[in-house]
Amino acid sequence: METRLLRTFTTLARTGSFTAAAAELHLAQSTVTVHIRALERELGTRLFDRLPKGALLTESGRRMLEGAEDVLDAVARLRAACDGEGAVGGRVVVGTPESLCSTWLPGVIAALRTSHPEVDVHLYGAGTAQCVDGLRSGRLDLALLLEDEADFPDVTAETIAREPLALVCSPSHPLAARAHAVTWAELAAESFFLLEQGCSYSDELERKLLAVPGARPRLTRFGNVDAARSCVAAGLGLTLLPLTTVDEQLRQGQLARIRGPRFAEVTVRLARHRRRWAAPAAQAFAQELVQHLSD
Repeated sequence: METRLLRTFTTLARTGSFTAAAAELHLAQSTVTVHIRALERELGTRLFDRLPKGALLTESGRRMLEGAEDVLDAVARLRAACDGEGAVGGRVVVGTPESLCSTWLPGVIAALRTSHPEVDVHLYGAGTAQCVDGLRSGRLDLALLLEDEADFPDVTAETIAREPLALVCSPSHPLAARAHAVTWAELAAESFFLLEQGCSYSDELERKLLAVPGARPRLTRFGNVDAARSCVAAGLGLTLLPLTTVDEQLRQGQLARIRGPRFAEVTVRLARHRRRWAAPAAQAFAQELVQHLSD
């Protein structure tokens, strides 16, 4: 059985689309079809149901998928072993919350380009659910999760840091000058600009605000830190963000911290698939990340 057929099979299983699989593998769509038919003919079973909107694994295909991934992992291990003392290179795809894209990761990637210039890092901004799904499907090699609890089948998640959170507003906002701590009831009457659904600390803040009796906070969700931060700096409301994402604005007087309820530090975890082998490029990224955080 040719490994190229298995690679086409696993890619189609992950993407669910002949067009997407062909684009990712840099093949003609007709070639993907030929590969799948050849594999089905060799195995004597149908692996996919062809649907108007894509391809869906059959029961036989689902049973085969785990074994196919194991074979491809073993082949990757052998190739890495044969490389011997060669330079570490290749692509590593990392899922990460958007807030970390603009704070930690630029420094990590810059250091990695010095230590391992042949490693190419692709960042994929995503929440926890998308990251875990990406690790399981093979779309992601590694992921960073902002979660206090991370118990997911097939995924391991080790704690690598803890990130303080800051509740901030514009210096001109009435709450900025408050000498005493703001209560939950007072916060529940404010407007908030939070990160999108799936951001653990934004979701938790929303739950606490809505739990206040008679609460009617105005909640707006954004997909990136810059948008939320800019709205707050303009005096339109409040936000809760990792301290590293607002530290510069606090120093420059563009934002002000609010004295209010205490927010626990959010746990940063490095996640990977429990069974899948981590390629040297992924290992190099993980090592550089941990080193960057310990400096």
